[in-house]
Amino acid sequence: MSKNHFPSWFRHFAKTTLLMACAVHSGQAVGHGKAAVIDGWVGTWAASPQASGDTFNAQTLRQIVRTSIGGSVVRVEVSNQFGSQPLRISNVRIALRGNGSSIVSGTDRAITFGGSTQITLPVGARLTSDPIQFQVPAFGDVAISMYLPGATGPATAHQTGQQTNYIAPGDVGSSVNLSNVSTTGSYYFLTNLDVQNSQALGSVVTLGASITDGVGSNFNGNDRWPNVLAKRLLQQGIQVGVLNQGISGNRSLADGAGLSAEHRFDSDVLAQPGVRWVIYSDDPINDLMASPQPTATQLIDVLKRLIAKAHQNQIKFFCSTLTPYEGTTGWTSSQEQARQQFNSFVRGAASGCDAVIDQDTATHDPAKPTWFLPAFDTGDHLHPNVAGLAAIANAVDLGLFTATPSTPLPPVQPPTESS
Repeated sequence: MSKNHFPSWFRHFAKTTLLMACAVHSGQAVGHGKAAVIDGWVGTWAASPQASGDTFNAQTLRQIVRTSIGGSVVRVEVSNQFGSQPLRISNVRIALRGNGSSIVSGTDRAITFGGSTQITLPVGARLTSDPIQFQVPAFGDVAISMYLPGATGPATAHQTGQQTNYIAPGDVGSSVNLSNVSTTGSYYFLTNLDVQNSQALGSVVTLGASITDGVGSNFNGNDRWPNVLAKRLLQQGIQVGVLNQGISGNRSLADGAGLSAEHRFDSDVLAQPGVRWVIYSDDPINDLMASPQPTATQLIDVLKRLIAKAHQNQIKFFCSTLTPYEGTTGWTSSQEQARQQFNSFVRGAASGCDAVIDQDTATHDPAKPTWFLPAFDTGDHLHPNVAGLAAIANAVDLGLFTATPSTPLPPVQPPTESS
């Protein structure tokens, strides 16, 4: 069985393991889970976890995070959600990123979990660190380092990171400069960076597949459409964290490239700190291209269930129309018919969507509406290029985020000191 195809009992077990790990110390240090301390926290960056076959042993990971909003207090979350054995992590550090793999001297801080610099994560667990004072820049680069003292087994990862991250031998997370580094374009074990920001209105989760994940954007360019949305919000002085929970190849109806949108909705949307809005994007495109092809009704039924769950948790649900993809390998007229039916439902008054992000209208060629505008096409006719991704971000009405929230964010809690 693929590690992405976990049965429901396993997902329940993983969630239960997380809650137990939040409260129980087991000889090795374990930290606080997300459910343990949420007051005042807003996510500034996130990456949805997936299974991978990559392994590490006695190595330091230094991973580069592009923030959305800034803050004065910070915490991180690490995950062994798709691991096959307990995971040991030590010497977790945070610093401002310098050039390449280097950090800015004097900005490095230690991060602890339950007061300890070492943790052991059970299989399936996601653990959140203690808060520390650290000035997180808005739309800036933060370096998060962690040492993996033993064999990790298959790593929990986010495969399409579109960012150069660094791997170095030994326990060198506090070093300004790393030696003998290798690089990767994925993220490992790191799922969240959260901040406390008294001006923050909350966070918006962008839930989708490769178009949301950033396929078609520039590597290290931070020009995925959620990045562009974050920059637009900051330019207007709107303090909203943007959490990119896209997974390339993800679907709404079936696990495969990560858990399906429906199966990961609780962890990747509802559990995100400060979440007030979700933008549901391009997953149904991958469903339509699968065999057997689902009906538009099946895709709409998933959408309705996600909307209902969001509303039950006082989260606004913004629907996206599906972008065109005629010309790509595997496209069929029956897929196009279902895409149009889905889009018609989303645009309709009875959809239940709190707003519509019309990605279709923003990107299609007016002369050939089932095709991308050539200026927005990467060339594969499936993924928009940087200009197309910007067009998607620009289709989001920023006024959706300026209305006074129905309930305020909880008060912040004081951080611990660490050095």
